[in-house]
Amino acid sequence: MKKDFVIRGKTGSGKQEVLNFSGFKPGIAYRMTEFVIYPSTNIGTQSMELCASVTAAKTFEDPANPNFDHDGLIATALYKMGSAANENFSMLQDVVNDTYLITQDLIVAVLDATPGVPMDVNWQCRFETVKMSGPEEAATNYRQFAIFDE
Repeated sequence: MKKDFVIRGKTGSGKQEVLNFSGFKPGIAYRMTEFVIYPSTNIGTQSMELCASVTAAKTFEDPANPNFDHDGLIATALYKMGSAANENFSMLQDVVNDTYLITQDLIVAVLDATPGVPMDVNWQCRFETVKMSGPEEAATNYRQFAIFDE
């Protein structure tokens, strides 16, 4: 069985994508180990503020205003770059809850918060496969159901 794998994509600003994890294999869960985002247009020629979130719930967590109290929030990422003479900088920040065992679908939501024409956001998630015992699987599935049913 493959231990690590990557899912990546390019999503329009203000849009969401569903990553399908439900119903794969009994006794198997997945743990996110990395979440990164990257601009898709005119890199280095403009100021930008991109953000994204990964949520295991019915609705996505707002990537521009993430609430770390939300149990279903698994990851957030922020990419900022300034191209004006007085703000020449670049910053990438991400937070991943790598203890969360994933057994249901995830929602990736992205946003280009820079005024003007919003760009698409490239994103990449890295996961590892985790084997679970019967009781651990039951507890994990119940937790996911409780979060999803909020």
